[in-house]
Amino acid sequence: MATKPTVRPANPFFSSGPCPKRPGWSTEALSDALLGRSHRSTPGKAKLLEVIDRSKSILEMPADWRLAIVPASDTGAVEMALWSLLGQRGVDSLVWESFGKTWATDLQSQLKLSDLRILEAPYGQISNLQQVDWDRDVVFCWNGTTSGVCVPNADWIPLSRQGLSICDATSAAFAMKLPWDKLDVVTWSWQKAMGGEAAHGMLALSPRAVERLESYTPSWTLPKIFRMTKGGKLNEGLFKGETLNTPSMLCVEDALDGLRWFEKIGGGPACVSRSQASLKIVEDWAAKTEWVDFMAMSEDIRSSTSICLRYVDPDLSNLSEDSLRAFSKSLASRIEIEGIAYDTNNHRDAPPSLRLWGGATVEPDDMKALLPWLDWSYQITKAEIQAKAV
Repeated sequence: MATKPTVRPANPFFSSGPCPKRPGWSTEALSDALLGRSHRSTPGKAKLLEVIDRSKSILEMPADWRLAIVPASDTGAVEMALWSLLGQRGVDSLVWESFGKTWATDLQSQLKLSDLRILEAPYGQISNLQQVDWDRDVVFCWNGTTSGVCVPNADWIPLSRQGLSICDATSAAFAMKLPWDKLDVVTWSWQKAMGGEAAHGMLALSPRAVERLESYTPSWTLPKIFRMTKGGKLNEGLFKGETLNTPSMLCVEDALDGLRWFEKIGGGPACVSRSQASLKIVEDWAAKTEWVDFMAMSEDIRSSTSICLRYVDPDLSNLSEDSLRAFSKSLASRIEIEGIAYDTNNHRDAPPSLRLWGGATVEPDDMKALLPWLDWSYQITKAEIQAKAV
């Protein structure tokens, strides 16, 4: 029987969404929440604007960019951009996991774009970035949350592009360096790297994206919560905390707590460093572990946030996908029952695999303590499978 490890992670939260809260968090962090007041009151708008200003500062966003709090999490932010900006020129949609696939499906089936190219790669790989045509608008995820594959850099994005660079960065913001000069639209949500609560998205627009909004009107009808212009001009209030719908001021306070913690530890560079430290720990372990490897097929596209791990033990090669999926679920459930790590089985749309969140709110020491427990659970789960086969 495998020997149970003795060192436990101090924090068992490794979920890739909603993600772990910052170390030391408690409900006391919410004591200053503006409850029972309108979000349109002077103090309400001040707190919303504080979220915007602190986010821009930590992410080192250029001063001429606009940033808004929008409804429906990262999904709402992405959909606002797609519905409001696309249709003027052809679109390249890049797909290498489930969320990128969702955006491509919407462009094809909902917006019914007539000039759409979908550049798709299987899990573990990335679209051929050299095939991207920057005379067209380009939609992509900086980090594929369910595949653990991220873009290697921004070298493939030209500064002199004609189309817009529309980036879903929900698993990258506050953990990976974003090159603002290579992007035009960037989205994320509070419940990812910030460790905040759900249903609130962030939408950042470059001057080029604003110019598109003010000069182009889509042929389709825009729902109210997607509308960012009035009379052909940008609704500037939206980017000063005047939200399109009613936000939760409790969630706003939680977001502010996370942002203040980011500032306390050293801002954006410190967040990136912490995430990279967790990835390095997993890389060192995986290099000496025979049953597991990264889903990302090359090191340069390996995510430091949604760390996805596939099973490579030849003894499991005869299992069907359904059986391997059940194996993965059992492995993850065992360490969850032990109170070691929660929600480590990968997304339902991904191949059978494990997924460990490695964003800034995860202590690298907790990631290090988790890994021997994965070995322990793997050995027991494999032994059970083999015993049943006899």
